[in-house]
Amino acid sequence: MTTILAVRHKGAVALGGDGQVTHGATILKHEATKVRLLAGGKVAAGFAGGAADAMALLEKFEAMLKKTQGQVPKAAVELAREWRTDKLLRRLDSLLLVADRNHILTVSGNGDVIEPDDGAAAIGSGGPYALSAARALIRHGSLKAKEIVAESLKIASEVCIYTNDRIRIEELP
Repeated sequence: MTTILAVRHKGAVALGGDGQVTHGATILKHEATKVRLLAGGKVAAGFAGGAADAMALLEKFEAMLKKTQGQVPKAAVELAREWRTDKLLRRLDSLLLVADRNHILTVSGNGDVIEPDDGAAAIGSGGPYALSAARALIRHGSLKAKEIVAESLKIASEVCIYTNDRIRIEELP
C-alpha cells in the first residue's frame, strides 16, 4: 500500500509519493522510490501496488510515450488498452499516476484512463486523504504545487497506517 499524489497548480506540476513498503501488517521498507521522471524529465509517473508489476507497466508506458511521440494521453490509452486485453499484463496488480505539463491521468488495468477535473489526483491506500488535503490547500492556500504535494502527503501519513512521511517529489517545470 502507498500514497501517490499529483497536483497541477499555478503553472507547475508536482507528483510525489511516500516510501513505505508493506506486506500485510508488516513494514518491510521505509524509503522505496515509487515516483520517477520519464521521457527526458517531461513526464512524471508514480505507482501503487506490486512493485515488480509497476516496473513492467512503467517500462510499457515509457515505450508507449516513444511510440506516440510524447503524447501522454495517447500513451496512457494505448497502455490501458494493452493492459486490459493482454493475457499476461491483465494479471499485473498496480495503478499508475502519470503527469505532464498539461495532463494528470490515473491509469488502471481495467482500461480506465481518468483525468481529474480540478488538477489533483491520488492513488493508493492513502490517496483519499492526500487528495482531500490537496484540494483544501489548493482552494484556501497560497502554496506552490510541490509544497501542496509535500504537505498533503505528510497529512496522509498522519492518518493512513500504510503511508509514511519519507516523501519523494518530482516536479515538472
